[in-house]
Amino acid sequence: MLASRGVVLFAIVAAVAGCAPAPVKAPSGVDSRPAAVLPDSARDAVVYAVTLVGTPYRYGGTSPGSGFDCSGLVWHVYRQAAGLALPRTADEMGRAGRPVEWDDMRPGDLVFYNTLGREFSHVGIYIGEWRFVHAPSNGGKVEIVSMGNTYWARRFSGARRVAS
Repeated sequence: MLASRGVVLFAIVAAVAGCAPAPVKAPSGVDSRPAAVLPDSARDAVVYAVTLVGTPYRYGGTSPGSGFDCSGLVWHVYRQAAGLALPRTADEMGRAGRPVEWDDMRPGDLVFYNTLGREFSHVGIYIGEWRFVHAPSNGGKVEIVSMGNTYWARRFSGARRVAS
């Protein structure tokens, strides 16, 4: 498990740094043009978020030592890696920054999902190649998942850019 985590981390760091050998094909109907150069804060947030994969879920959690809920993960990552003070809840984060269209998303953008009948009830950090890092739910661990996964694709409610 640790070896595969290291391979994933290397691949993501390489992709974010612009050194990836070839991008993964975007879902059909999505523009796969290369994103603009990432600001340091977004790049640093993505790299740090990936290092937290495997951290246990904990409702209300905001630290690697005690665990994370979805917004606690995003709040912690941006505070530590980018020095950015985001609101604490997914709903509040859904009003922070500026909206980003699906085909303009870049690593570091926040991605939102309607999992509880509310537009911004779940949040993660987009890492590129149509994947995001998030703290899934009680009993789970911070993980990287595909936005193309049926569950997430049906619940996608938007993206916002908080790093400029």
